[in-house]
Amino acid sequence: MSDDSQILIARLMAHQTLRREDKMVKRVLSDEHFRAEVDARLAACGMKLLDNVYADHVTLALQRAIEPKVFGAKDVWQNNNFGLARDGVALLVVLWALIILPKRERQETHQHADDDQNDMFGTEKPVPRAEDTSIGIPYKALLADFGDKLGKKTRMDMNLGILSKLGFIERRGDIVVEGPLLDLLMDTDLLKERIINGALADVFKRAPAQIVHIPREVLAAANDPEPEPALEPEPVPAAETPTEE
Repeated sequence: MSDDSQILIARLMAHQTLRREDKMVKRVLSDEHFRAEVDARLAACGMKLLDNVYADHVTLALQRAIEPKVFGAKDVWQNNNFGLARDGVALLVVLWALIILPKRERQETHQHADDDQNDMFGTEKPVPRAEDTSIGIPYKALLADFGDKLGKKTRMDMNLGILSKLGFIERRGDIVVEGPLLDLLMDTDLLKERIINGALADVFKRAPAQIVHIPREVLAAANDPEPEPALEPEPVPAAETPTEE
């Protein structure tokens, strides 16, 4: 096995995520032999490489068969393996539904977030990056819609801080935006139908009024993220997709 596969895995373990534009990431996504080397090394440790064409990053995760042996002793694993409380899991699902599902739709139709109309030749273009199609959620709108159900401002602020530390979201001033793991660790195939037609069906009926597109130049000039609560609990290291009970 090559040293490059060892280096790539070590970098992913050290940095948690790497961008798809990274030279070694490009190689592992396009070179079948190199990908087989990386997969073999990871499989020997019960791990796997996570990537999807809709996300701008890649990461590592535990294989499904290994999860119970690593997390099964903890009661919280019944809900997730991030150490999140129930309201934290609920907030994560809400943010995923409001940010990722609309983004996926734009990517599948080859539309950018700031496109005003359909492009008849859009399907000939490559899938737009998450950075160009993801839309932010105003914090005040999120608090107004879900604060009463998710522990009010104090709990929501604490959970947003935890989700930010875990890499699911980023805070850009008053806007909550997609983090590198939000579209990687959530099982879209499993959750999409349940969310759209089930738990959050009423939210999607009014979602367009609650979300806004923030141009990248505005995000770049935004204030630093708000300070996180000093007493928030330490999250368990991430390894795989949070799941519902």
